[in-house]
Amino acid sequence: MTGQLPSAEVFIATSLDGFIARPDGDIHWLTSRPVPEGDDFGYAAFLDGIGAMVMGRESFEKVLTFPEWPYKTPVVVLSRTPERVTVPEALKDQVRVTSKPPREVLEELAAEGVSRIYLDGGQTIRSFLAEGLVRRVIVTLIPVLLGQGRPLWGHGAGDVDLTLVSARSWGNGFVQVEYRA
Repeated sequence: MTGQLPSAEVFIATSLDGFIARPDGDIHWLTSRPVPEGDDFGYAAFLDGIGAMVMGRESFEKVLTFPEWPYKTPVVVLSRTPERVTVPEALKDQVRVTSKPPREVLEELAAEGVSRIYLDGGQTIRSFLAEGLVRRVIVTLIPVLLGQGRPLWGHGAGDVDLTLVSARSWGNGFVQVEYRA
């Protein structure tokens, strides 16, 4: 492949102790929080210019439980066993499943003209970090301690130095930090 790889970027929320979901995948602790009227915490601005999304199988399966499919961009689902992932018929033109490693996924997306991708899911984010492929990380800390659950950070991310770009807070206790890798 010639040319530059797409910018792999993260926009995610965690509990204060670093979990993105309860052990069973539940995210009600996040979705039930009060949100300031009309504020999306910068999500729409982040999505502007995103050409594709890359997420893990567990994240994909969680999103399928939402009332409606929330993404307008193509989605690549990473799975060690892609033949076991069921993509609903209505999403077959938008979602593809692969077992390819992160760099190959970015190379394919670059060949398709994608310049920015949105990474979602703890394992997926850690695998891209471990290969040095993440350029931007935005994490919104939610003022709740879960004690256990599915971690965003931890085993598999490698030793990654980040540079703080900005920090911001809201009256509901949310704190958002943005880093460059």
